[in-house]
Amino acid sequence: MRTVIALGANLGDPSKQISLAIDALRDIMIVSALSALYETEPFQVPDDQPMYTNAVAIGECALEPRDLMKELLEIESQLGRERTFANAARTIDLDLIDYGGYVMESDDLTLPHPRAHLRRFVLEPWYEIEPDGILPGKGPIRELLAALN
Repeated sequence: MRTVIALGANLGDPSKQISLAIDALRDIMIVSALSALYETEPFQVPDDQPMYTNAVAIGECALEPRDLMKELLEIESQLGRERTFANAARTIDLDLIDYGGYVMESDDLTLPHPRAHLRRFVLEPWYEIEPDGILPGKGPIRELLAALN
């Protein structure tokens, strides 16, 4: 299934952490497009945090959505992610943004990602690699990005 994953990090060596996460993603999916790295301001965080490095990967994955999410959480854990409080600084963050247009809402996974349309750090790298991309239920990436300006 066509999958869009957002990557972010702001602790340690963020570029290296994202590179390691992409290597791990390649073990569970075929990565067909990868954005450049974007340096972004921390977004809606409770304290003064370092700048973030963000990217978006698009690929094909045979895992079911919940199984893919479990794998993403395992990659985060392997790369030192500690969940101390909401929006804490992190060594890596992997968000499942879209899974083939699949729509679901549960305690452990909501698809498409419920806040992706509000996040420039997701939309800009996604637009770079898929300018005609569409976030299901929200619309074209181009329009969502323009709405943030």
